[in-house]
Parts: sequence; C-alpha cells; structure tokens
Amino acid sequence: MEDNSGAGKALAGFLIKYHSKQLDSIILSPDARIHYPLHIDFAELMDENPHLANLIFSQPIEYLSIFDESAIWAQKVMFEDFKKFENASVKPYVHVRINVFGSPLECPETFPSIGRVRVKHRGILLTLKGTVIRSGAVKMIEGEKIYECRICKHRFKVHPEVETGNSIPKPTICPSQNCESTRFQIVEDNKICHDYQEIKIQESTQVLGVGAIPRSIPVILKDDLVDIVKAGDDVIVTGVLTAKWSSDMKGVRCDLDPVLIANHVRRMNELKSGIDIPDDVILKFKQFWSEFKDAPLKGRNAILRGICPQVFGLFTVKLAVALTLIGGVQHVDASGTKVRGESHFLLVGDPGTGKSQFLKFAAKLSNRSVITTGLGSTSAGLTVTAVKDGGEWMLEAGALVLADGGLCCIDEFDSMRVHDRATIHEAMEQQTISVAKAGLVTTLSTRTIVFGATNPKGHYDPDQSLSVNTTLSGPLLSRFDIVLVLLDTKNPEWDAVVSSHILSEQAEPGKDNSDENLTNIWPLPLLRRYIHFVKGYFRPVLTKEAEKVISSYYQLQRRSATHNAARTTVRMLESLIRLAQAHARLMFRNEVTRLDAITAILCIESSMTTSAIVDSVGNALHSNFTENPDEEYAKQERLIVEKLSCIDEFPGINMGEGEPVA
Repeated sequence: MEDNSGAGKALAGFLIKYHSKQLDSIILSPDARIHYPLHIDFAELMDENPHLANLIFSQPIEYLSIFDESAIWAQKVMFEDFKKFENASVKPYVHVRINVFGSPLECPETFPSIGRVRVKHRGILLTLKGTVIRSGAVKMIEGEKIYECRICKHRFKVHPEVETGNSIPKPTICPSQNCESTRFQIVEDNKICHDYQEIKIQESTQVLGVGAIPRSIPVILKDDLVDIVKAGDDVIVTGVLTAKWSSDMKGVRCDLDPVLIANHVRRMNELKSGIDIPDDVILKFKQFWSEFKDAPLKGRNAILRGICPQVFGLFTVKLAVALTLIGGVQHVDASGTKVRGESHFLLVGDPGTGKSQFLKFAAKLSNRSVITTGLGSTSAGLTVTAVKDGGEWMLEAGALVLADGGLCCIDEFDSMRVHDRATIHEAMEQQTISVAKAGLVTTLSTRTIVFGATNPKGHYDPDQSLSVNTTLSGPLLSRFDIVLVLLDTKNPEWDAVVSSHILSEQAEPGKDNSDENLTNIWPLPLLRRYIHFVKGYFRPVLTKEAEKVISSYYQLQRRSATHNAARTTVRMLESLIRLAQAHARLMFRNEVTRLDAITAILCIESSMTTSAIVDSVGNALHSNFTENPDEEYAKQERLIVEKLSCIDEFPGINMGEGEPVA
C-alpha cells in the first residue's frame, strides 16, 4: 500500500508539473457530475519517470485507477489558488487518458494487428489500429457498489466484472484484517453510474497480406469516450485487453472472447497522418513548376506519366484518373445546400484494356480506399447492414461508408444487380446514405469518390447510346463526371508499340524508378504526396473567361443532346466546373483559367460517343503523350474557341492564346 501511495504522489506531481492548464480548466468547469478527460503523453511520462511508466505499461488495471485518484489529489493541491472563484470545485470524476503516439509503445511488438492479439497481451497496456465497423447504443451501467460488514462495520467497494457481463459479484469474506465475516449489507446512499458503449474495430485492409481475412475485436468505451467515433472512422485505441464469457447457448461450448477496455481513442480521419509532407518536398514541387514555367503542359504530362506506368500510353485515362482523385471544391450556398466537390469516374472497355490496373493503382494513390467487385457486392454490403447483437440491433458499415473521405473502387460494375445499383444513387450525388432498418433511422456520411469499371454488353455499338451499350440507367450515368470508352480496335502500328513496351518491361524487371528526380517518371509515394498536397492547399476560383467557355460549351451540348440525353443534364455543368478546378490544382494554381476550362471540355468530349465540338475524338485507348503538348493544346484551343464563338449569347470570346503561368 505504501508503494501505491508513493506512486500516487509521484503521478500527482507529474500532472501538476506538465498538465496544470488542463487541471485549471477542470477545476473551473461548472458541472461536477460530468466525467472529465485528462490527456497525457506516454513519451513525456517515460522521460520524467521511467519506473512509473513501466508500471503503468505492465500493470495498467491497478495503476490507471491510482492515476485517476492522483488527478483528484492534484486538483486539491491546486484548488487553493481558485477558492475565490464561484464555480471552482474539485471534480470527483477525472480520467487520465494516455496517448502513446510518439512513444516506444508504437513499435510493432506492442502495436500488433488485431489478428495477432494473443494471451500474452492480456493485462498490459495495448494499442490497436483499425476501422470502426459497428457502433452500439450508449447504455448505463452501475460503476461500483459499497458494502458494509455487519460485524466490524468496515466499508469497501466492489467493482463490476467485464468477464461476467458487467455484473457486480457479491463479496465472500470481509477484506479488513482480523475479521472473517461473511455477512454484509449494501450502502445505498452512494450509487455511481457510468456511460457505456461497445464498438467493434476491424483490421485495415491495406495492412493485410494476400488471402488474409480481416479480424475484428470488440472495444468497450466508458464515460467521456462514448459517442466520439462512428462507423467508418479509422481509430487508434489504447487500452487493456481482457476476456468476456460468450453468451451461453445450450449444447455450445462456452468460450472467453477477447475484448479491449479503452483508455484512449484517437480518430485518424482529421489527421490523415498516412501522408506526411515535409517542407523540402513542397519546395521540390515549387522548383519543378518553376522549371516548366514556359511549357506548363509538358510539366503536367511529366506528372501524369507516373500514373500506372506499366500501361503504355492511355493519356486520356491517366489525366481522368488524376482529375478524379484531386477533385474540385465543395460549394455550400446560403441555404446550406451542398454541391459535392468529389468527382466520379467510369471506365467502359473491352477485355484486356487495363481497366482493373487503373482501379488498383488509383486505390494505392488514395490515402483511404476500399476495392470491391460488382458480383460480390449487395446493397447492404455497399451501404450499411443492420445486425442483431446481444438482443439489440446495430448498424454495420459497408464499403461506401468505410471509404468516407477516400476512394471506393467497384470493378465489374455491370455484374451488380439492378436494385443494388440503385442504392448508390444517393451516396454518389448527396454523399449521404439514409437508413431505415429494424427501427434504426439515421443518415450516414459517404464523401467518397466512386471509381467504376465495366464491360460493354456484347460488342460495343457506336450508333447506340451509352446506356444501351452498358445496360446502366440514365440517372446513374449522369452522376459520373467522366465516362471513358476503351474500344480494342485493330491498329497494327499501336499493337507493335504496345507489344514492344510490354516486352521491354519483361526484359528489365529490376528497373527502378524510386529516385526522386522529378524529370523522370514520378514514383508512387511522391505522387501520393503531390495529390494530397494540392487537394488541401489550393481552392481554385473560376475566372470570367473560364466561366464564359464552360457556359458556352454547356449550351452547345444541350442543343445537340439527342444522342446523349442521359449525360447532358445540369450535372454536366457541375462536372465541368469540378474538372476545371481539379486541373487548376494539378497545375499548381489557385485560379481556373481558360486552359483548365478547355481541358475539362476535352475530358467531357472524350466521354461522349458523339462529339458536339471536336470532329475526331478518337479512341481513348490509343491516346498517347505528345512531344509538344503546349503546341497541340494551342491547336485544340483555337478549334474549340472558334466553335464556341458561333454561339449568339457569347459573341467574340477572346481568341488570344494567353497561356497561363504555372
């Protein structure tokens, strides 16, 4: 006991020394019934008192409760300075929350994956990383009971046992010395209750090996930790591993299931710490664009060559992938109505045109991604499932909810059943999923990019509309910003070039592109950093010139929209704005110029089976990187501006070349 009191004093001294500001705010808070968190860094405690840090790591059940008591003791020491304040009081419910970020506890030995949790981890301070797939309702449980011995009148606390479903066992013998009484009475004057919630976290699919099934573990949240996470959140949970008896069923062996009692929960959604961008890398990006000041499109193409480098050519597809991943700026009007900033992309192509390769590469570029196939996806698996657990209904997140803030890739889009396909309409445009299942009525957030790949129905017929060739409905097609058709037409010259590219890749398997010389093909980690940086750093605004070009093109499309009625809706105008903003971000700029507007038009034109403006769109499969992209663009700009200047509403659009400076 003396050792414990010494530890308590040392911990209180640590709190007063390093966390006096948090203690001040807790003392000055008006409500004494609230449970207050007190956040400390484990690395800081290790530097100050390694012995205590080791005790908390090896015996957390005992020492975390001592830590909570020392927080109350520290308040009493500091309370002398706050007596003059009216609301100041010592709060009885303070919980010390230990953040292990930046400490040795983050090493793989003490940071195992959920599937590798074993008996040896029981009883130590354990940190697990995963995605919340289920979030239960908040309940109330009794925290402790105070018993009084009928003979010696000694009072003692009995806490609930997690192993037996949070029931409080009846004491068998009096804990005081020289008293062996077995007769007790409950003291009813002090009943303490706690908020209680169970969530389930699952291993992230990115860290799993091939063929591994993601494992999950239940996590118990109490008091101030309840309701701080929801289904789909990436979290790092620090807590104590214990076991819980599985529900007893007749004829079934009763097992102990692992469960983690959380002490600290850290959400990863806002942090996005998967991509760290140092200042020297940002400087490298700025130097790169200063080098290509006179030929900005050549610089852009140097970046695009790093997207799926194993696939030869396909410039249009690589540009579309980059613009989709970067996305536009979300717009919120005065009434609070949101217009999404995320773009959606659909690849329609013959077998062997590299659709799945682009899907897999896009998933690697995004810092949060879920890959699924149409045949293996139901409407519940894509959106949300209602499951019954322990007599109550809970919601379990599906692919679109888990990909919130990232990318959801759906391969073999045509294999999805029609009613399953209809469920993603709301998720794509409104970016929410409304659920009314088993008495649970709620709305979940799905701010996700949808990247689909599908085969045409039989032989692609250019004379028919896109919805006939793909068997996808008009409302679904209109939600995709870019729909590219890859037709495997016979072209002897193209076949010769592609075959030599594939054979050269086979001949030099050890060829390494990992050096960060930006004039070569950009390596994957640098591309990820670039996309992440431009998404967060730039918020492009449309110039008057870009607005005119986009508006003129939209009106022209509406006039000639007999063949592509499903695509030429108001959504096309929003798509043009998003793509132009994405191109401005890609070009490292904060304003949308005519270059960006015309590039967005060329992307939309490639999506159309019949072009309203460019006479020969050509097959996106055979599009290649040109030697002088800036000269090529000047020709295309002249052609497009000539066509658009025919529109009476917007006469005389400026014909000057006026290339922007990156």
